[in-house]
Amino acid sequence: MTNELVLILDFGSQFGQLIARRVRELNVFCQVVRHDISAARVKELNPKGIILSGGPASVYEPGAPHCDPAVFDLGIPVLGICYGMQLACHFLGGKVGGAAHTREYGRATLSVTDPDTIFKGYPPESIVWMSHGDQVQNVSGDFVPLAATDACPLAAVKHTSRPIFGLQFHPEVAHTPHGGQILANFLRDVCGCSGQWKMTAFIENTVAEIRRKVGNKRVICGLSGGVDSSVCAALLVKAIGPQVACIYVDNGLMREGETELVKHTFRDWFKADLHAVDAGERFLTALAGVTDPQQKRKIIGKVFIDVFKEEAKSIPDAHFLAQGTLYPDVIESGGSPDGPAATIKLHHNVGGLPAELGFELIEPLRDLFKDEVRHLGTELGLPEDVVWRHPFPGPGLAVRCLGEVTDPKLQTIRKADTIFLEELRKAGWYRKTSQAFAVLLPVQSVGVMGDGRTYESTICLRCVQTDDFMTADWSRLPEDLLARTATAIINRVKGINRVVYDISSKPPATIEWE
Repeated sequence: MTNELVLILDFGSQFGQLIARRVRELNVFCQVVRHDISAARVKELNPKGIILSGGPASVYEPGAPHCDPAVFDLGIPVLGICYGMQLACHFLGGKVGGAAHTREYGRATLSVTDPDTIFKGYPPESIVWMSHGDQVQNVSGDFVPLAATDACPLAAVKHTSRPIFGLQFHPEVAHTPHGGQILANFLRDVCGCSGQWKMTAFIENTVAEIRRKVGNKRVICGLSGGVDSSVCAALLVKAIGPQVACIYVDNGLMREGETELVKHTFRDWFKADLHAVDAGERFLTALAGVTDPQQKRKIIGKVFIDVFKEEAKSIPDAHFLAQGTLYPDVIESGGSPDGPAATIKLHHNVGGLPAELGFELIEPLRDLFKDEVRHLGTELGLPEDVVWRHPFPGPGLAVRCLGEVTDPKLQTIRKADTIFLEELRKAGWYRKTSQAFAVLLPVQSVGVMGDGRTYESTICLRCVQTDDFMTADWSRLPEDLLARTATAIINRVKGINRVVYDISSKPPATIEWE
């Protein structure tokens, strides 16, 4: 997709993906790869530069993750960050050690002692974010110092004869206000990147690759109605038009208007071959009497696969199955041979269907982050309602309807959820939050409506802010917005006399209730 690739070697840093985001924000394409990727493979990929991430280990300990030392002999510019700096110095003549008085965690004042290439345009003194116990204690004559803090005399270094730089601090985090300048200097002035990577170039290259791979065969795309699968489907339609068949399974557990939006977007707008299967009754029958959340998920997953397989058989000459897998999913699942993770985590939208049906898998979004997928969706002409909609769990409203799932309870939660999202949009808060929804609790309480006593159900509102959905904090919504929402739900949703707001973070809670 671009001849300007930067590799990020992952040593277990909590900021590995954040480095990638910062690089892409500078319009340079990058990939996070295993720390032990071979120098031969690096040479084959031909990157313009290499970034060594941070990590929790000590470079001198037995079993600590190391890169292939030959990487430093390729002549490719290298930027080591925290552990990455220590590793580069460890291999190239420096000494790394740890002592109680050298530890730095949090903000520190950096003084630039040599405004070399990567510090061009950088303030002489600034705040940076440190997170280290070890540090480089001696570099002999192989490196020269570029910057220091009170506790770290070698906070930034440069090799005397190779294009290798090291930073003990983290330029990628927001707590290092001018960190982007360092990354920009490294990418532009050291690596020679032009910064021309754009989403339009991604579309052109991906469309060409899909056409090359698919040829004249047909592709089935699993369409859930969410952002990822919708963008994946739109990209496939652009690439191969009538050769793609989208299967949308309406399990009866969707948000209000979800099925109508999917049909309008893909059947009317994109003129796609859409197979919309109404299987709501089938799912509800299978869920009858089930209250355990894990059991609900298993039942929904099994019925979904059965319905999907049955519909897929009606599509002749299908050879490929497309999914909206994103880059964080690939990293966490170890889905790439160069990927950094060893632990396998299932992210695929349709589980083991590719193997079961004998399909070859296509994942055209596997190199993108969520915000990049939204950008792509806009470029492809998807409606804003689709591009910016909040995430929705695979089991749908079944995990937001605590206890047994019934049609009346689904109607209740669907109405309450719609009201909540409407109020957020009217107040300008929908795009400010990451995910918002209503939960129907298996709790009844006493209330008073008019002159009568009621004993009715409770709705809990949940709204969170997060960058990665691994952790999340509850949204500090205005009190008047919460008041309007609660009043509207109680007035308009039959059977509800109480509304509460969830103010727990993840962890210890999860975003969803089940």
